[in-house]
Amino acid sequence: MERPMRPITALVPFALATALTAPAFAQEAPRPGTISIEGRAEVTAAPDTAFVTSGVTTQGETAREALDANTKAMADLIAALKASNIEAKDIQTSGFSVNPNYVYSDERDANGYSKPPKIAGYQVSNAVTVRVRDLPSLGQVLDKAVTVGANTINGVSFSVADPSKLYDEARKAAFVDAKEKADLYAGVAGVSLERILSISENQNFSQPPQPYMMKSAMADASGAVPVQAGEMSFSVNVSVQWELAEGK
Repeated sequence: MERPMRPITALVPFALATALTAPAFAQEAPRPGTISIEGRAEVTAAPDTAFVTSGVTTQGETAREALDANTKAMADLIAALKASNIEAKDIQTSGFSVNPNYVYSDERDANGYSKPPKIAGYQVSNAVTVRVRDLPSLGQVLDKAVTVGANTINGVSFSVADPSKLYDEARKAAFVDAKEKADLYAGVAGVSLERILSISENQNFSQPPQPYMMKSAMADASGAVPVQAGEMSFSVNVSVQWELAEGK
């Protein structure tokens, strides 16, 4: 006797049933656009401080002889600097060396090789870097240094002792520059600027090369050395990112 056929029931997986019965998720709202603009500003100012690297180079048959002569000359130089109202904290040794002076010969040995050079004496160099805070006195300081025996002056550079206010002025102007550009672009695009998302900056300063003239030690020492400090520029680049919204 055959058994009656049972009806076949399809089993719907739970995950599929849930997906069919769950309400559809709302579409994610589009994210607002952004705009990133760079602004730049530069301010100039006359320097108020100078740095001078000067020193003495001496020669001698022996290293001791050259060193003794150098020590005396450097003592005179430092005393002259202090007499020019340069404080001890503004005088710093920046170089010292003792080197032999070689004499080369064209003579050759029995094998035809050039003979090694011979030491014909020694050279001692000592230098100090000086901060001159009273800039109008710079010419007199240079003149006095040469007068007492300084025979090497490697350079003069200028700076502003505290440029913080100059940078703050440049920051404000750089942000205004970035904001004006951003407003222009937003207006053309038909959108408006909303909250600021980020601000970053990059700062630097530059000084045009300022050649200075120094009289020879043989020249008339009655006048001060002519110097031109010029002026320095301090600039700030700022990058600002805004969120955008539909134009109002």
